Amino acid sequence: MNNLKLKANDTPKAAPAQMVAAGGIRQNSRRWMIVLAVFVALAALLPVVVPNPFYIAIANSVLINAVVAISLTLLLGTTGQLSLGHAAFYALGAYVSANLATKLGLPVYLTVPLAVVGVSVFGWAIARLFMRLSGYYLAVATLGVGLLLSIVLRNEQQLSGGPDGMPVDALQMFGISPGESGWYWIFLVVLVAVIIAAKNLLRSPAGRALRSLHDAEIAAKTSGIDTQAYKVKVFVFSCALVGLMGALYGHYSGFITPAAASFVRSVEYVMMVVVGGIGSVPGAVVGAGIVTLLPHALASMEHYEILIIGCILLFTILFMPKGLVPTLHHLLNRIKNRGQK
Repeated sequence: MNNLKLKANDTPKAAPAQMVAAGGIRQNSRRWMIVLAVFVALAALLPVVVPNPFYIAIANSVLINAVVAISLTLLLGTTGQLSLGHAAFYALGAYVSANLATKLGLPVYLTVPLAVVGVSVFGWAIARLFMRLSGYYLAVATLGVGLLLSIVLRNEQQLSGGPDGMPVDALQMFGISPGESGWYWIFLVVLVAVIIAAKNLLRSPAGRALRSLHDAEIAAKTSGIDTQAYKVKVFVFSCALVGLMGALYGHYSGFITPAAASFVRSVEYVMMVVVGGIGSVPGAVVGAGIVTLLPHALASMEHYEILIIGCILLFTILFMPKGLVPTLHHLLNRIKNRGQK
């Protein structure tokens, strides 16, 4: 009876804590859904407010890079694995879909999924080889893979058209090409779907396991988590997203070159993640927007463009090591807490 009384007395004390935790989760979910809804509403207004095809094309570049940045922040922000070969995986997706459509005559709605599968299989093979490495060793290994793919694409003219690139069949829907505005809606839908999928992944048990690899891999191993398997899975998922955007970009632009696989492009993708905030999905979107728009904003200062971008990156690393979005989020929480006191 005494045990029963103790249990009965303990229940009311535990229940409020569980209710507070559940309420916090629901509040964060509502806040997240509101932010996403505002983002979608503002993005949907852009083609109406700014119908100029030039600005729509820039917005398309931002949307494409945002998905690539999310794929990289899932890898870098969870497992702590740095890849310097994502541009090569991006170009591989573009070339696989282009060859299937242009040379074999397959419809685009089949070539894009096949390209995603092809890049995923290639990413799985790379992950099985290199996921035992970590830190700078993995970065150098993926850099080597990217350089090898870039060399192959530049020299195999039958597959890639050589250094000059190759034309790609355009996407046709009911016999009509989407155009800049049509592609904008396609990329926006893909980005929103990827954002939701990434947030759900990070909130899932698998996401918590992935984060444990970043914070304390040895502790994760001792608790029974198959760290190797999780590293391979998130790397393959990241490659699949990059391959998807590469395949879509090829049919959007109508022409691709081996420059898409360059080391500089891989560094740009890493910059997007670092500036926006490593491990932050909204930060990846913001970082993609900043890094993509900077060259256009600095067009009148083209001689100082690299210097200015380097200074921005250095400023971020020194004064906002967690990235722009997490730093602002932390600052707003501090202001809010002070106001409540």
